[in-house]
Amino acid sequence: MKNNKTRTHFRGATLLLALSMAALTTPASADDLSARAKLYDTNGLRVGTVNFFQKTNGKVLIRVSAHDLPAGFHGFHVHSVGECVPPFTSAGGHFDLSGHTHRDHAADLPVLLVNADGKANMTIETDRFVIADLFDADGSALVLHANPDNYANIPTRYVAAPDATTLATGDAGPRIACGVLDY
Repeated sequence: MKNNKTRTHFRGATLLLALSMAALTTPASADDLSARAKLYDTNGLRVGTVNFFQKTNGKVLIRVSAHDLPAGFHGFHVHSVGECVPPFTSAGGHFDLSGHTHRDHAADLPVLLVNADGKANMTIETDRFVIADLFDADGSALVLHANPDNYANIPTRYVAAPDATTLATGDAGPRIACGVLDY
């Protein structure tokens, strides 16, 4: 009798563990959706991971963990095509839902600060898109640029207005790392 009772408890615990693991890996609803991009540099070396989590309040939590990158501030954006062929222009322009210019693109993210040791970590939250928006017919990619992003902010004392490049890209320079978003 003792063995049967032990087996029953063991089976129950195993079933509970299995159900708990399924809950961790299977979205319960669209609000539990998540996505990930593995970042690679132009030499094909993996330099980081970006995780996206859809929150129930409609916002997207984004966590970046990167390494082996040049120190300094770098433009960081979701781009409109899920393709990362060096020099990463295959990722298209910045992802946007409504035809805005730069600084107001849906996927203009804060600059990423890479420390002197080549490492960067950042957690941000945005309400400019939901994860499902990023998985259109051609997907999306995360791109890290060589330079900081100026968010199309050009003081009028320098020029009358931002030029076309600034309005499109924020003058963030060449693309140094890229990762295709995947579920």
